[in-house]
Amino acid sequence: MPTNFTVVPVEDEEGGGNSAATARGSRPVSLGRIFREEDNKDDSQEPHSGDDSQRESSPFINTDDDREHYYEGKNMALFEEEMESNPMVSSLLNKLANYTNLTQGVREHEEAENEDGVRRVAVMVPQMGTFIGVYLPCMQNILGVILFLRLTWIVGTAGILGSFAIVSMCCICTLLTAISMSAIATNGVVPAGGSYYMISRSLGPEFGGAVGLCFYLGTTFAGSMYILGTIEILLTYIVPTETVFNDSAAMSNHMRVYGTCCLLLMALVVFVGVKYVNKLALVFLACVVLSIMATYAGVIKTIIELPEVNVCLLGNRSLKNDMFETCAKTEVVKNVTMFTELWGIFCDSKYPNATCDEYFTLNNLTEIQAIPGLLSGVIKDNLWGDYGPAGTYIEKKSQPSVQAQDLSSDIDKPYVFNDIATYFTLLVGIYFPSVTGIMAGSNRSGDLRDAQRSIPVGTIMAILTTSFIYISCVVLFGACIEGVVLRDKFGYSVKKNPVIGILAWPSPWVIVIGSFFSCCGAGLQSLTGAPRLLQAIARDGIIPFLQVFGHGKANGEPTWALLLTVGICEIGILIASLDAVAPILSMFFLMCYLFVNLACAVQTLLRTPNWRPRFKFYHWTLSFLGMSLCLSLMFISSWYYALVAMVIAGCLYKYIEYRGAVKEWGDGIRGLSLNAARYALIRLEEVPLHTKNWRPQLLVMCKLDSDLGVKHPRLLSFTTQLKAGKGLTIVSSVLEGTFMTRGNDAKMGEKNLKAAMAAEKMKGFSHVVVSSNLRDGFSLLVQSAGLGGMKHNAVLMAWPAGWGEARDSSSWRNFIETVRETTAAHQALLVAKNIDHFPGNQDRLKEGTIDVWWIVHDGGLLMLLPFLLSQHKVWRKCKMRIFTVAHMDDNSIQMKKDLQMFLYHLRLDAVVEVVEMQESDISAFTYEKTLVMEQRSQMLKQMQLSRTEREREAQLIHDRNTASHSAMNDREAGATPDRVHMTWTKDKLVNERNRQREGMGVKDIFNMRPEWENLNQSNVRRMHTAVKLNEVVLKKSRDSQLVLLNMPGPPKNKKGDDNYMEFLEVLMDGLDRVLLVRGGGREVITIYS
Repeated sequence: MPTNFTVVPVEDEEGGGNSAATARGSRPVSLGRIFREEDNKDDSQEPHSGDDSQRESSPFINTDDDREHYYEGKNMALFEEEMESNPMVSSLLNKLANYTNLTQGVREHEEAENEDGVRRVAVMVPQMGTFIGVYLPCMQNILGVILFLRLTWIVGTAGILGSFAIVSMCCICTLLTAISMSAIATNGVVPAGGSYYMISRSLGPEFGGAVGLCFYLGTTFAGSMYILGTIEILLTYIVPTETVFNDSAAMSNHMRVYGTCCLLLMALVVFVGVKYVNKLALVFLACVVLSIMATYAGVIKTIIELPEVNVCLLGNRSLKNDMFETCAKTEVVKNVTMFTELWGIFCDSKYPNATCDEYFTLNNLTEIQAIPGLLSGVIKDNLWGDYGPAGTYIEKKSQPSVQAQDLSSDIDKPYVFNDIATYFTLLVGIYFPSVTGIMAGSNRSGDLRDAQRSIPVGTIMAILTTSFIYISCVVLFGACIEGVVLRDKFGYSVKKNPVIGILAWPSPWVIVIGSFFSCCGAGLQSLTGAPRLLQAIARDGIIPFLQVFGHGKANGEPTWALLLTVGICEIGILIASLDAVAPILSMFFLMCYLFVNLACAVQTLLRTPNWRPRFKFYHWTLSFLGMSLCLSLMFISSWYYALVAMVIAGCLYKYIEYRGAVKEWGDGIRGLSLNAARYALIRLEEVPLHTKNWRPQLLVMCKLDSDLGVKHPRLLSFTTQLKAGKGLTIVSSVLEGTFMTRGNDAKMGEKNLKAAMAAEKMKGFSHVVVSSNLRDGFSLLVQSAGLGGMKHNAVLMAWPAGWGEARDSSSWRNFIETVRETTAAHQALLVAKNIDHFPGNQDRLKEGTIDVWWIVHDGGLLMLLPFLLSQHKVWRKCKMRIFTVAHMDDNSIQMKKDLQMFLYHLRLDAVVEVVEMQESDISAFTYEKTLVMEQRSQMLKQMQLSRTEREREAQLIHDRNTASHSAMNDREAGATPDRVHMTWTKDKLVNERNRQREGMGVKDIFNMRPEWENLNQSNVRRMHTAVKLNEVVLKKSRDSQLVLLNMPGPPKNKKGDDNYMEFLEVLMDGLDRVLLVRGGGREVITIYS
């Protein structure tokens, strides 16, 4: 296989799509393009998101822009029509065989133009193996500053056993994380992006973005820690005389000044080109390896010969020996007793009668070996820890000492003190950064020859190797070095040499120089990797405010991300303490590792079909153990830092959830949601729903206009205002036709519904069905919308305005049939009149009332709806009033008290009013009320009319609608006419219609006694009920913000459907906002807790 190739533009050729030459030529077909060809036709108008989501959702990686058909010959003519969507197996295997995966934005491509101006890009095929590509980078990232600057201090402070526990916990944590990471990394191709890519694609954009940013912050603060380590080595061991400040906080200020300069220098190197950092990587790794080898060589040398390094003790206190040479109070020079430098330090003069420090006077000076050697038995003294607060002396407990009374001047003496308070949990936080870096191999997945094999083997081998190094160093340090020297963090007692340096062979400078370049290299690697990680997150588009950091130089270098990284890194440097910065980055790394384990555990437990990792040595229990260990280490290290890290991650999660781009990456959280939803739906159907758990789950019948837009958007606004019950919402619509011809219209309509729902901030589902007629479509939705226990229990629709003027009667007939079907399905029905006059979600009703006219009791929904509306900010300031109707024989005062008590038990605040109506007026209404309460078991006898008589009845009702209320009053005042038979001929009916069209006056039909007597008395009574009830409602609720009325049921006999619409129209006449409510036949509100 060639190691490189050149990409040049090629002109399309006409008519070569099906030729054998084209099929075998230089332009192989793109399977990704073939598979997405139809989708691209639909989505061609959508803007490019820039996140390669189509590439990730496709089963193939490489795509190009050709649209040729990979079809040749006639042997497969049977499948000829499917070739565009289902390519032949030969082309599939050809694309997979030629697959290459290149890193994005990491490698700098050298570009040039030839004489013809054709740009050529040389692309190297990845050839890195396990050792070079994974093992060595992980080793370089894991071994670093903590090993050389803090491990000896941790061993001396925590003891060998405590240090062994710290190292073991941290190494086991990273090993378990590496196992989980290996399973994820081998479950398909992992493009460049490493841990962020794995977490985001396994747990979704919310977790991925939050944890990705935490990992970015951890990597950035790691750069601060490495730079602080570099400056500490520089100022403590290499050039301690290069000082700027001389006050008590001089060291901290020096760290800030020199650290900032070092950060700017490193940032400049990274900006100029990452290839220089990559070229120096092997040099830095060589420094680490040589330093470790020198340490092991020094340990072996102690068996043969002990280093001539001593420690001076005053009593049992360790002294800084950089200010004196002789560890004695006096010395004999040419037979003359002379006072040493120590005498001058602890006494006020060099004479025998000088006043000396009390502790200096009471105790003797002793010189002991700093490195007793491997065979000395010092390991027994170093088994246990020696913790203490800041400012305590570093003492050898077994050495005799006499305590002084006056300790006021000890701070000025050359004692070695603890600079910070030491305790076990602090040491865990400081040590953990030394085991980070296990993601280095996965971050280079694009450069590996076989990433699915190299990442698990290389990472786990690197962790095992470094774990052996750390554990062996803990034991060897404790077995070779004196305890007071181990606890001397900066090596003041050994002439300002690093403690590990005095053990190394042949010289301490091997450790000093090696650790210095190691820290420099690690800092450069952090400043190189962190901006690219931020750029990858920004280019995914999941966090809007990070979009600017996705841009960079022409070659892909993340310039803006580098500037932000430098700014955050400077914050860590201003802290000016390696011990304070280490726990911060420990939190972020531990959180990242926690979610890697969680991702593996979730994928394993869900058993999704796509979860088929090649790495088989994993189990969900190991992932949960690793996750638990990460969480424990977070709170062990620093509980307040852990809480801060969790708050940051939580805020990022919620921000991405509400403001971030919607991504579908096939993540495990989506699979977990599916499993949880399936389990919940099954559980919901096991037992019937209790009244206390009832909430309106709405099926919203939304009408689309000719452009497939939402005709009544205020219907969605009202639905949102009713969602205080937090129930299910399904917004649906019906298109007339066949699915084969109107399938695209259905998709567009559903898209418009979703857009309208998003504009109203409504949470729910949308569904558009295509049916041969609207009637069947509505019936289909009423019957089948929802799933299992999450089915709708109420239907919300708009009143068919203008039904009387429409030539086609299908609109109101469909409406009545929907009313019948909801009744038969035991579902509630809400019908909103003048829905376009209802308030929007941005409106605020500052005053007014919501009036409930409780005529019949059909489950209590009529009283529950105002309560739900009052929970929304639009209706919050509206008061609730309940009206009911009393007979003349009823005690209206007692009814009012009973109703108030009933509302009190229902925990509803409302004003109660009982309306009395005359017995003559209520008689027909009472009959109607009785029928509805018995759940419509009996209905009024329907009119049995001939076709001519039906037309006459329709004309009579239409004429009645056009009559004034004064005419109705005249009708009420008239006497009951005698029964007279009169024949209504067809000619007379035509004449009446012509007179109406010409605008001529029409005689009041209710004063026509022959006409009155021939009307069906049932219709008369029902119309009379509607008129009288409308007058009462208008009198009481004309100015109310919303009126809720019981909706009477339709007649069983379909011949009276048009009359039913007239009755409802008269009932709502003169009211602006009306909501007709029809219960579902079950109680929805209860007085019990």
